[in-house]
Order: sequence, then C-alpha cells, then structure tokens
Amino acid sequence: MNTTPRQLVTRFAPSPTGRLHKGHAYSALLAYRRAQEAGGRFLLRIEDIDTVRCRNEFVGGIFEDLTWLGLDWEEPVRRQSEHFGDYQNALDRLKAMGLVYPCFCTRKDISREIDASESAPHGPDGPIYPGICRGRDDASTLLAEGTPHAWRLDLAKALAHIGEPLVWQDELKGEVTATPDELGDVVLARKDTPTSYHLSVVVDDALQGITHIIRGEDLFHATHIHIVLQKLLGYPTPVYHHHGLLLDERGERFAKRNKSVTLESLRESGVDPADLLAALGL
Repeated sequence: MNTTPRQLVTRFAPSPTGRLHKGHAYSALLAYRRAQEAGGRFLLRIEDIDTVRCRNEFVGGIFEDLTWLGLDWEEPVRRQSEHFGDYQNALDRLKAMGLVYPCFCTRKDISREIDASESAPHGPDGPIYPGICRGRDDASTLLAEGTPHAWRLDLAKALAHIGEPLVWQDELKGEVTATPDELGDVVLARKDTPTSYHLSVVVDDALQGITHIIRGEDLFHATHIHIVLQKLLGYPTPVYHHHGLLLDERGERFAKRNKSVTLESLRESGVDPADLLAALGL
C-alpha cells in the first residue's frame, strides 16, 4: 500500500478582466508561500471563459504583476478558454446521470416568476432560481428546435444521488457541512459559453491535482456547490482556506475599476514590492 503523502499543490486563478490589485496580491502570495513552505507546487491558471470581458492584454499584465511581486510558477499556464472540451466532458457525464436539465429562461422570465412569488427564497447571490424549467414537458422539442438554453444542475436529484452529508475542511473555519440549497439549481453551462465558473473551476482543480485552495471569503458560499460537483464527478475534495478580504480606507473591497490600487499603478508610482508585502502583513 502506498503511504507516500500527497504533494501539496496550490494555485492562483485570476480572470483577465482588468489589472490585479492589492487583494489579488495578498491571495496570490498566501498560496505561493504555502506551497514554498511545504516544498510543494504553485500553479497559475487564467480563468478566461468569459470571452467577451477577458482580454489578452490583461493576461500579460497578470504575468507582469506577479513577476514584480517575486512569484514564479510552473509552465505551461492553463488557460480555461483552451480547454472547453474538458468541461463539456464533465457536463456530458452529468447529463448521462440525469442530474442536469436545459433551462430556456431569460432573465426577465426569472424575475417575473420571482416577483409573482410571495416568498421567493434568497441565497448569498440573491434570489434562488425558482425551477421554471425543471421537468418541463417540451424540453426535448425546444432542444431539437435549437432554442437557446443553459444547463442547470438538478440539485435535489444530485443530493439524492450522493445520499450522504457533504463536508469539507476549511483551515480557518474547521469542518464545514455543505448547505448547497443556498445556491439552488446553479448554471453549469451558459447560453453563450459552454461552461460556467462552478463547473470549470471544479474540473480544473481536479485535473491539476490542487490539494489546497486558498482564496477570498467572498467565494466561501461557492464551495458549498463545488463539493457537490466534486462528489458527483468522483473528484477529491481539496482542503480550503477562505481568507478575509482586504478593504480600503472606506471599508470597501478593492476593485479592478479603482486604478489607484492596482499593482501596475503602485509599481509606476515607485512603490517597492517589499514595502507592499510589509503593508499586507506578509
């Protein structure tokens, strides 16, 4: 029996929709140092499934900013836009299991249904999808006609298929029991993109052998559904570490639209990366 401990692997996975800021630097450095301290591996992944908002110039900016911080990573860098086939394979497996369904709703359809409900349930991302297309009789006809559609996870069926409580280990919160009902029947493939954040990140983490996921606490709620997908697809569940978010002097989260806190602007203003690390407490 092989008892060799699995090598620790972390990753930093930004979306190239703007320049990196201080919050990104904090998260990337935490993941990088964790891998270094354990003699493990640190990977960089570009999450660019949004082919409209993501731009190549920002990919170059990510490389530039991380190099300025003193980070290095393994090559080749995985770009999600080059691996849509991997996500399609995972989606096809879930289709074969009968755990997803096509959703033909527009945003207006969903809003109208929610407004008509006396007690529409809400989750961390807002109102939960009310299941308009779950089990609709004309789905096959609409698919055959080429009607635009997304694919949603049938959460009730998924949980019945798993048939056991779902838990994960968070280094800051301890053992956490998943409550995916907070997100409901999430989209796994969009009308204009053959995948979604939830599906692609779960597939990538498994394919890349990520053992420890270090990311901001704003993504803590997403982990509840990621655990479900990992279980359904037979993937291992990594250890999680959801760190607090950095805030500006007004108590607001840093954002890419605020160019004054981007790493590019700090570098151009003469800030030394060592001073930035000290300011971040790293």
